Formats: sequence, C-alpha cells, structure tokens
Amino acid sequence: MEHKWLDWAQRIQAVSQAGLAFSKDKFDRERYEQLRDISAEILDEYSTIEFENAIDFYHAQEGYPTPKVDGRGVVFKEGKLLLVREEHDDCWALPGGFCEVGISPSENIIKEIEEESGFQTIPVKLLALLDYKKHPHPPQPFHYYKIFIECRIVGGDARNGLETKDVKFFPRDNLPALSTKRNTESQINMLFDYLENPYKAPVID
Repeated sequence: MEHKWLDWAQRIQAVSQAGLAFSKDKFDRERYEQLRDISAEILDEYSTIEFENAIDFYHAQEGYPTPKVDGRGVVFKEGKLLLVREEHDDCWALPGGFCEVGISPSENIIKEIEEESGFQTIPVKLLALLDYKKHPHPPQPFHYYKIFIECRIVGGDARNGLETKDVKFFPRDNLPALSTKRNTESQINMLFDYLENPYKAPVID
C-alpha cells in the first residue's frame, strides 16, 4: 500500500516540476532542479528504480504536474474475466494502459482491449476509479489514477498484441500470476463482485 518515502518523493517531484514550469529566476530553477534530484535519489535508495532512470522520467515531465491516468477494460464471458499476458513481465493483466490525449477514457479502453486481445467491445459501465497508492501495487515514480470500465464483446477474436503474448478468460477461483503493477488480486476480486451484484455502485477511492 502507501509507502511514506514514496509519498515524499512524489510530492517533492511535483513541487520541482511546477517550479520549473513557472519560475523565471535562474537561482530558483537551480533549487527546483536540486529538489528533482533529491526525489530521484529517494527512489534510487528505496525502490528498484535507478537514479538515472528516475531522472530520465522526471526530465520528460513538463508543465503543471497532475496524476497520470491508467484505464483498464473489464470484460466478462460465461462467468470468467478476460486477461492478457504481458510481454514485459510474463504476468497477466486486464487489457489497458495509459490514457492518450484526444480521446475519452472509454475510447482509450476500447482501443486497448482490441489492440491487446483482439476483441471489439463497447463500454457498459464505470466500475471503479481508484488511487494507485491506496492499493498494494509496487512503488512507481508518479501518482496514478486507475479507471476500470466494464465492456461487452461485439466482435473480433482472441489474438495477441504487440505487448501481449496470450489471451484467456479466467474464473475467480483460478487466477494466474498477476502483473501487480497493473492490477492486484484484491482489485480483480472487486470486479468479480459485479457479476454477483450488477447493481453495485462504482467504487471510488
């Protein structure tokens, strides 16, 4: 769940990014750059993210900092949940990824489902909007929100994508090794609750 050091690193990075976005004074900018380095040092010390990688992440960020958005598609079929096997870590996840600029959350998720699993879908219901750091994910350099939208299959067939190596439906009592960076077992179980109670209200935390 939440690591205090990770919260500090993310907040320090956010302050430095905002400062670099708006400050015109060269001495203030140097101080904000020092804050950015301190945040990267914290990640290097307490996580598996190396200092050079953290600095590269941070250098790529410009403008006022806001949480990043990760959208995940929830597709049920005959009581089973669609998961894809990730090339990155050889573990299983709901199809999805970072939301792209210019298209809506549901459009992002529909696109990701088709690209990663081969299935064409339509959105049905928002199931959950979660704060990444309130769940047992591995530490990440940035603050994320996660959107889970239930979708219904309207076409296509199971096929691997560029970032996925397998596509399967799993029952609740026989889940594979999960890619916890993308989804946790508790989140998957939360989603299965909607099969038992379709009128369950969206989870927001």
